[in-house]
Amino acid sequence: MGEGSLILYLITFYEEKNFQGRSYECMSDCSDMTSYLSRCQSCRVESGCFMVYDRTNYMGSQYYMKRGEYSDYQNMLGMRDCIRSCRMIPMHRGQFRMKIYENENFGGQSHEMMDDCDNIMDRYRMNDCQSCNVMDGHWLMYEQPQYRGKQMYMRPGEYRSFRDMGMSGMRFMSMRRIMDSCN
Repeated sequence: MGEGSLILYLITFYEEKNFQGRSYECMSDCSDMTSYLSRCQSCRVESGCFMVYDRTNYMGSQYYMKRGEYSDYQNMLGMRDCIRSCRMIPMHRGQFRMKIYENENFGGQSHEMMDDCDNIMDRYRMNDCQSCNVMDGHWLMYEQPQYRGKQMYMRPGEYRSFRDMGMSGMRFMSMRRIMDSCN
C-alpha cells in the first residue's frame, strides 16, 4: 500500500480468548475462516464494521461488530459457537430506504421506512415482518423491539422470504440503519 493510503476495514481474529494464540487479519469478506484458524474466541475491530456468523458462508446466527475489542465475544455477545465467517459492511452515505412487508413474497400490509424503527407494532400496527426490499443503505433487523435479540444484516436487494434464508420462526420487530459511526 502506498503512503497516505487508508485502511478502511480491518478485523483481527484470535484462536484464544484475550487476543492470544494464532491470529488472522481480515480486510474484506471471508466465507470460511476455518482454513485460517481452527477456532476463534476473540477479535479486535480496528476499523470499519463487520457482521460475523457462527457458520461458514454467512449462515447461522449473526452479530454486528463495530470498532472495539472483544476479548471473549462468546460471553459478551451470547454466542454459543465460534465465528466461522465474516462480512464487511460498506460505508453508506446518503439516504436510507427500505420497504417492509407483513408476509412473504411482499404480501400483506407494507410500510416504507427511511429511519430507525424501535417497534413495528407500535409504529405501524404490524405484528410480523416476513419480507422486505432494501432500496438504499445497509440495515440491521432485530427479533425483538428496542433493537434486542437475534440480528439479521440486510444489504440492498429484495428479500422474498426470511424463512428461506434460514430464519424460520423468527419475527423481526425493530430495524436500525447502519450509519457512519463504524470508524
